[in-house]
Amino acid sequence: MEKTFRILRYDPENGQAARFQEYKVPYEKGLTVLEGLYYILENLDATLAFRSSCRAAICGSCAMHINGQYRLACRTQVSALNSDVITVRPLSHLTILKDLVVDLKPFFDNYKKIEPYLQPAKAGTGKEYLQSEKKRGKIDKLVDCVLCAACYGSCPVASMNPKYLGPHALVAALRFINDSRDGKSQERLAIVANDDGIFRCHTIFNCQQVCPKDIDPTNAILKLRVKSFVSKLTGKI
Repeated sequence: MEKTFRILRYDPENGQAARFQEYKVPYEKGLTVLEGLYYILENLDATLAFRSSCRAAICGSCAMHINGQYRLACRTQVSALNSDVITVRPLSHLTILKDLVVDLKPFFDNYKKIEPYLQPAKAGTGKEYLQSEKKRGKIDKLVDCVLCAACYGSCPVASMNPKYLGPHALVAALRFINDSRDGKSQERLAIVANDDGIFRCHTIFNCQQVCPKDIDPTNAILKLRVKSFVSKLTGKI
């Protein structure tokens, strides 16, 4: 049995328009989309370009548009797609460098704006910053983000406004704001509480639907809005 992989091919250096190219890939139980891409690369077409690393849904490198939805190729079983044709495209509204590889610089530039690292309120003492299980529970799901950009690719607001921070950055902002060890909550709220941040979200839920780690960016954004309203009413931001 074979499956047809229909892949968007584009190389800006050769001057040709983007096109779909089809490949026949032998199917066996357990085949993932990523393994199918590697079969093509190693046996059919060595010019095919795509990103991958861990093959375990941890690194987020292989996010792409597969049969109508943003997914991690390494996690997507071909059998679960219930189709003999597997259509693969790169992430949307990011510049295509080649085939399925996009330029993630705008994605990470927005992520950096929220200062995504722990900033303790007090200077380091050389000891651990202790945290109770209950307080750790406030960030349990938020720390699972693998920065795959599936949420960003699915977000229509990000497609229209490149200044929009994006679901990934806003989730990260809440992750640090909720972290009892961090001392820059109000500063981070000030960064996201504007028309390029939490107030630009249209609450469409695309990001919620495509997250491979079942994080809920829409809910995170709503929580940030509540926190920002409270901070503005109390004069903290």
